[in-house]
Amino acid sequence: MAKGKKSVFFCQNCGHEENKWLGQCPACREWNSFVEEKVSTGKNTAVKSIREAEVVALTEVSTDDNTRVETGIQELDRVLGGGIVPGSLVLVGGDPGIGKSTLLLQVCQRLAAQKSVLYISGEESLAQIKLRANRMGEFSKNLLLLCETNLDTIRNVIENRKPDLVIIDSIQTMYNEEVGSAPGSVSQVRESTNVLMQLAKGLGISIFIVGHVTKEGTVAGPRVLEHMVDTVLYFEGDRHASYRILRGVKNRFGSTNEIGVFEMRQSGLVEVENPSEYMLSGKPENASGSVVACSMEGTRPILIEIQALVCESNFGMPRRTATGTDYNRVNLLMAVLEKRIGLRLSNYDAYVNIAGGIRMNEPAIDLGIVMAIASSYKNRPIDEETIVFGEVGLSGEVRAVNMPEQRVNEAKKLGFKRCVIPKVSMETVKNIKGIEVLGVKNISEAMNLI
Repeated sequence: MAKGKKSVFFCQNCGHEENKWLGQCPACREWNSFVEEKVSTGKNTAVKSIREAEVVALTEVSTDDNTRVETGIQELDRVLGGGIVPGSLVLVGGDPGIGKSTLLLQVCQRLAAQKSVLYISGEESLAQIKLRANRMGEFSKNLLLLCETNLDTIRNVIENRKPDLVIIDSIQTMYNEEVGSAPGSVSQVRESTNVLMQLAKGLGISIFIVGHVTKEGTVAGPRVLEHMVDTVLYFEGDRHASYRILRGVKNRFGSTNEIGVFEMRQSGLVEVENPSEYMLSGKPENASGSVVACSMEGTRPILIEIQALVCESNFGMPRRTATGTDYNRVNLLMAVLEKRIGLRLSNYDAYVNIAGGIRMNEPAIDLGIVMAIASSYKNRPIDEETIVFGEVGLSGEVRAVNMPEQRVNEAKKLGFKRCVIPKVSMETVKNIKGIEVLGVKNISEAMNLI
């Protein structure tokens, strides 16, 4: 009997399947997310062979932490948790032109000297990949290229070659002939990822997948795609700026708090070993409303410049703008300043910006935002050799933050002379010499330093 075709509807957000179109997905509650696709309805009459599953006790399973493969790029290794785990499936997402393909080609360049690497592209020709590779330097003969979008052909090549690392650029261009929909559709992306996952786990091959993103900044395709892979990495930053941030959103083999900082140059992505110094470059001198604060990304302290501009409003309703941090958090801190200190900010416009385009939402930068707003309001500059950090509560108290020792040591390393921290954290940093540490209980004591 010939295979028939029928239409089903998939949710583009979560992959939920329905027989008819619905305005709202019953699984994820997203509106207007269903798309129609053709699927095969033919019954497979072949006899399936059933093998006996092997049951193993947890105590008998052995693990080896030394099995990770270092990529040679320290920033990427940090985000991955120490290197690539054999048999892992990694999804790399980001805006167009931000450097996903460039980073993975640099990984191929370093690993091909010792491992066999297969780079599969469905978007570029061999000549285009070669032109990009010429800017990066020499490549080993162990790097193999394949321009193909048919998943059956790709599966045969991987099974025959058995490389140590496979790059898929990108998953939205791959198609499985058993699925009747077009490449990039919900069912194609899901089934293609499932095939690659079976290859990675069955053969012990590490596979990196490049995923396109939507205008909202999430990976295109069903949300289940991120659940299937082992690690999800996102590239952040303006593609017109020079720096890039690689952030781990999901990682089954490591922490998701680490970030990697890169700078885009003509020869490719270059690691930024000291992000704090990079973010503070070009800081103005003796300018009111400029404060240096410290934020933690995983185990790495990063010093950032918080800028505030407070000016009298020309209309009845003042404007509030926040760039690089949470807008609602800025409004909350301004309300604390008005209630607890008496700063009349209701008739003033306020603009808060984290210089460099980086985005930080950690509560430890609250004290920096508060002091920057007060400095601009009073038009008094804060000492350039002073750094502040601490969480601010609704009562105006300055609360403790995690890892204050690392933050103070980072400030000391970059030449800062004074550090304003929460009073309750003074005991943990008392042994640090070479920098003056001042503890404050509330924002009133912090304002006395301006």
